[in-house]
Amino acid sequence: MEKHPNGLSIRNVSKRYANGVQALQNVTLNIPPGMYGLLGPNGAGKSTLMRTIATLQVPDEGQIFLGDIDVVRQKEAVRETLGYLPQEFGVYPKASAEELLDYFAVLKGITNRAQRRETTEALLRQTNLWEKRKQKLGGFSGGMKQRFGVAVALLGNPGLLIVDEPTAGLDPTERVRFLNLLSELGENSVVILSTHIVEDVSELCTNMAIINQGQILLEAEPLEAVASLKGRIWRKLTDKHALPALEQQHQVVSAKLLSGRTMVHVYSLEAPGNGFELVEPDLEDVYFSAMAGCFGKAIEQQQAEAVGI
Repeated sequence: MEKHPNGLSIRNVSKRYANGVQALQNVTLNIPPGMYGLLGPNGAGKSTLMRTIATLQVPDEGQIFLGDIDVVRQKEAVRETLGYLPQEFGVYPKASAEELLDYFAVLKGITNRAQRRETTEALLRQTNLWEKRKQKLGGFSGGMKQRFGVAVALLGNPGLLIVDEPTAGLDPTERVRFLNLLSELGENSVVILSTHIVEDVSELCTNMAIINQGQILLEAEPLEAVASLKGRIWRKLTDKHALPALEQQHQVVSAKLLSGRTMVHVYSLEAPGNGFELVEPDLEDVYFSAMAGCFGKAIEQQQAEAVGI
């Protein structure tokens, strides 16, 4: 089996829960070192895949390798190099950030007191929590708790860091601060950012995949994916009542309210007419095009053009 050097190789992974829900279906991904975005709506299978990679559950089928480590069979080896920030995590509200991080450092095997003090200070400074180190965690804001979660996840300098829906519920200022922190982490390790927020991926990730209903719809570099839609996304400002007719006539990829009216984006190889104008595509167009099933058409058309068909 081909493995991604120092990266994560996922091959044909499937998972069905006892209630019959097929959470993952034949998922195959190559995740190199750096920031990797896993983008999809709530319930798409993102958290199931993250928990599987984090050795918290076993797939029904398939293989996962982190470098030479078999993730399914060598769980302890994975956990030694894993940092995991789940979607929801608890803290002891009466403990200070410094106390609890020191406690987690002991659990991580950092038993030398001087080394532990040096490590916790470095991580609290890196996550911009040093000035708040004596404050009780129960008084932390949502963004501060998320940054503390990253500090815990970074203990032991992990080679694989998983962050699951980290910016959901954060206010805009805290979100920017948190994304700036994540952007510094993807230099020497595999960092997987699981999110339903397109902007998180567009601002951070050099590689990405889009998942829905347990299946990978697209795996690409964000900039290349956007470039492949150039000349194919058209927009028109219309009234909400006109949307059903437009959906009959065109491949609508998105429709959202704008100043009380509806901005419609459609996928088309040529000018749709009827008041549509060409628009520069962005990652949101990539996401909605993949969800609508027309991204494959763009790739096929490009390949056909490349060979002169």
